[in-house]
Amino acid sequence: MKIVVFGATGTVGRHIVDRALLQGHEVTAFARKAAAVTLSHPRLSVIEGDVMLAGDVLCAVAGQDAVIVALGAGRNGTVRSVGTKHVVDAMKRQGVQRLIVQSTLGAGDSRPALNFFWKRIMFGLLLRPAYADHQPQEEIVTASGLEWTLVRPSAFTDGPATNKYHHGFAPTIKGLALKISRADVAGFVLRQLTDLTYLGRAANLSY
Repeated sequence: MKIVVFGATGTVGRHIVDRALLQGHEVTAFARKAAAVTLSHPRLSVIEGDVMLAGDVLCAVAGQDAVIVALGAGRNGTVRSVGTKHVVDAMKRQGVQRLIVQSTLGAGDSRPALNFFWKRIMFGLLLRPAYADHQPQEEIVTASGLEWTLVRPSAFTDGPATNKYHHGFAPTIKGLALKISRADVAGFVLRQLTDLTYLGRAANLSY
């Protein structure tokens, strides 16, 4: 497939780009600085642009079969929601339907899956702006009318891909590690290109 990855130079986005190329996809990496994409591959194109500028996003979406959003801004807010809105608007204008968006475990109705530390310390204090930004981001996606899937991973680790994790679980489940490797997140995200189990749904993800 022809896919564009927004957030291609982020910690998860890099894994998505690498793995998508290994799977034979034609990948467009959208990055604020093209030089940040150090990988070279005959099926990889790089577009330098700002996701906060609607015109930049519109050009990147043209001609794609699917769009993957893995935007991050550390502790900061607005990039995820505003950038995702620009992506959704561009997809509608360009006639692209399949959208896969990385959100976070704890967003929307998945908040009960978090423990006290993540609810009160991390998302309640340290990462509060970032967490708050995921709420409107998800609302934009679910109201888009597109063929969307939300992926809600728990805290990232740098471990290898295991392909052994819980997904699609109810937020009331107990005994989760509340961790998952970036490599496993990337693998799950890419699986959604052909597996429509979570079409129009959010998938919670954790070890």
